[in-house]
Amino acid sequence: MQATVKWVDGAMFLGESGSGHSVVMDGPADHGGRNMGVRPMEMVLLGLGGCAAFDVMSILRKARQAVSDCRVALEAERAEGVPSPFTRIHLKFVVTGTGLKETQVKRAVELSATKYCSASIMLEAGGVEISHSYELVEA
Repeated sequence: MQATVKWVDGAMFLGESGSGHSVVMDGPADHGGRNMGVRPMEMVLLGLGGCAAFDVMSILRKARQAVSDCRVALEAERAEGVPSPFTRIHLKFVVTGTGLKETQVKRAVELSATKYCSASIMLEAGGVEISHSYELVEA
């Protein structure tokens, strides 16, 4: 896997993935930015959410669950001072569908957290406390 990050100006950077997709990252005005993109640590949080949601949906599709929507809300806490790494992150999955089986959703979330989500496993190995919950919504 490869990526490049190029400085644009101020606190703005353009990241490009090895697959050719780009994202703008920028800082707040008090750090020389113009608030024109996500912060780098927000990218880490979004990456975790995307990784976990990808796993959960993949597992639920294989279990033939009729999912019409899947969202994951992430809440994170960071350490005071510099550096300020994440200390805690909670992922709450809201899975909408028809006739969803709670056991299947619970299993998908657990498998993502303990076996499949590389981002989650990496962050936990680095000392981040990660918790998960889920809610089922009938479509």
